[in-house]
Amino acid sequence: MTFPAGSESFSRQRHLADRFDTIRSHSVSLIDGLSDADATAQSMDDASPAKWHLAHTTWFFETFLLRDHVPDYAPFDEAYAYLFNSYYEAEGPRHDRPARGLLTRPSLEEVLEYRVHVDAAMAEAITGFPVEALDLLELGLHHEQQHQELLLTDILHLFSRNPLGPALLDPKPRHAFTETPLGWIEGASGVQSIGHDGDGFAFDCEGPGHEVILHPHAIADRPVTNEEWQQFIADGGYEDPRHWLSEGWAWVQNNDISAPLHWKERGGEMMEFTLQGWRDPILCAPVRHISLYEADAYASWANARLPTEAEWEVAARNGLPGTGNVWEWTGSAYRPYPGFKPAEGAVGEYNGKFMSGQFVLKGGSVATPPGHIRDTYRNFFYPHQRWQYTGLRLARDI
Repeated sequence: MTFPAGSESFSRQRHLADRFDTIRSHSVSLIDGLSDADATAQSMDDASPAKWHLAHTTWFFETFLLRDHVPDYAPFDEAYAYLFNSYYEAEGPRHDRPARGLLTRPSLEEVLEYRVHVDAAMAEAITGFPVEALDLLELGLHHEQQHQELLLTDILHLFSRNPLGPALLDPKPRHAFTETPLGWIEGASGVQSIGHDGDGFAFDCEGPGHEVILHPHAIADRPVTNEEWQQFIADGGYEDPRHWLSEGWAWVQNNDISAPLHWKERGGEMMEFTLQGWRDPILCAPVRHISLYEADAYASWANARLPTEAEWEVAARNGLPGTGNVWEWTGSAYRPYPGFKPAEGAVGEYNGKFMSGQFVLKGGSVATPPGHIRDTYRNFFYPHQRWQYTGLRLARDI
């Protein structure tokens, strides 16, 4: 559909076309230096190969934009619908997630050719998309940004399993964190509003906006640090069942957990595996790669608790400092807000079907693409998962 030049829809169309180019190019830049083998391997069931991320995000645009909104569009390869669908039941059968690392074909080069093909078709089609297709395009761009973060953390996990400790990124000056004593901010109480309810993009699970009642509480002015976590370890935190949820204690025992993921003692010193390889942890930096179980146990040990997502979101809206370095676990289950309704069709499976057994994280991380985070954002993972940049911030009742 051709919108009149200067109209709001025309401006949005051009803006999304520019963002499409920028975001798609950034995804490819993330694999600079990876071999075909690097991009094909899968280190665990929760992770996916870099090659798969690049292909799946391309499949999203090919399927929901080109196939559904461009007459006579011919798919790049009919088999890719089976290989690169993630979890959309409405789109039919798909390759098993734990077996994505077995896809030695297509090659990384062929996946990149697939991206070029779809990008060219999208560039030609965007100027003819109706408004509903522009909404899908915007969703697809944010979806790709999610996969950019997943691609980095999945490569981090993969490389951490290699005895050579390879680095994805060149060593560079480390982020300068400032050592500051833990402070407390009195949170807003009473009736407060949370959730997305206005202009701008948000995932469906972020709304509707609604009111909640917050009881008197305080929230820490920064996340918990590596140094504080080392004190937890030294005090026997991983060995004292009093601080652990029953499921968490079983998880610790069954998996021999004694430190955050990617921590290991090397030469008598605790080291952390990063995208720059093995490095000594920055003591005043936020601890990361911890599960909800670990976060909850630390909070108990520190005579505090995890904030609820409502407490966190209201505090962030009022200028909560120290966010954006790690995703911060909350004590809130990932459940629908009052009045939530998933979208019609396959894209309705995007978030709603996962609202069971997971917990909400807030704040964004060092791997989150710029412009992809907001106070209402609801990230979510299962309590045992910790391969993402996950940390915690304490809260307490007043």
